[in-house]
Amino acid sequence: MEMTLRWFGNGFDSVSLKQIKQIPGVTGIISTLYDTKPGEVWQLDRIKKLKAEIEAEGFNLSGIESVNIHDAIKAGSKERDEYIENYIQSLSALGEADIHMVCYNFMPVFDWTRSDLAKRRSDGSTVLAYNQKIIDAIDPDKLFSSMEHKSNGFIMPGWEPERLAQIKELFTLYAEIDEKKLFDNFVYFLKAIMPICEKYEIKMAIHPDDPAWPVFNLPRIITNKEQILRFLKAVDNPYNGLTLCTGSLGSNPRNDIPDIIRSIKGRIHFAHVRNLKHESPGVFEEAAHLSKDGSMDMYEVMKALYDTGFDGPIRPDHGRMIWGEVAMPGYGLYDRALGACYLNGLWEAITKSVS
Repeated sequence: MEMTLRWFGNGFDSVSLKQIKQIPGVTGIISTLYDTKPGEVWQLDRIKKLKAEIEAEGFNLSGIESVNIHDAIKAGSKERDEYIENYIQSLSALGEADIHMVCYNFMPVFDWTRSDLAKRRSDGSTVLAYNQKIIDAIDPDKLFSSMEHKSNGFIMPGWEPERLAQIKELFTLYAEIDEKKLFDNFVYFLKAIMPICEKYEIKMAIHPDDPAWPVFNLPRIITNKEQILRFLKAVDNPYNGLTLCTGSLGSNPRNDIPDIIRSIKGRIHFAHVRNLKHESPGVFEEAAHLSKDGSMDMYEVMKALYDTGFDGPIRPDHGRMIWGEVAMPGYGLYDRALGACYLNGLWEAITKSVS
């Protein structure tokens, strides 16, 4: 296991590499070319520049999150082969730069959804939160403006203004796309990219849908154990795998995450570990990583990863906004640093207890 932190790059992130360097046990960075658009070919020189900047601070560039997928691929439009070829070229450039893990998602329109980016908790911190009744009452066209209001001036991943300015067109594009069609388009994409992944040993790690159920009647295909097993079987290649995100899968309390981990041993290429607190069906808020602060048992999650021989990058996921920090919601420095130390502590204790 390698402890990492997500970093959006200079000019996009309030957190610096020098600050991350001071978090004990963090040796890797998960980054991206944040200003690239879905469908755009990644250039090798830009990738090398990013990698050199990260390595100059003593880190590994442990993976990319994300190389976003163009909607033509997800919807199976006539232009999809053109955009798949662009994606293959981007993977080739990453392989040439000696980068071997890519996290991505296959969610239509919204990469993730929350009803509040800054819900105040009893301790004074603020967190990302979800309430299905609030979402049901929101016009999708107006969701972006409500999210932007509490984004602290940052562009949120998956909520880029130029893309969401076309939200009506996107809903029209997906109007005839049901779960079966979306899954078939996903398999088509995976089969097309596997040869380049094999050539460069690039592990593709799809991120589960967030939350783990349909939103605004848009289909979702990575929400539970059955769907995960289905896509792994459909393209049974070791380079086709999962980003194990406890928060996304855990949004549905019926998902037994330690069981999911043990059921797909060897196919988890990346892990996002975070906690959340369930209030009622369809209502949850994110929490500190500490198990008792939320509804999830972080020890059992980390133990399952250890027991299955997980050796990939892991990162603390969305943190609370604490101590007066102003940052991209979920991606401040302080609470993610606490999370990294807590998860490292769990891993050390598990390792010593079984040795």
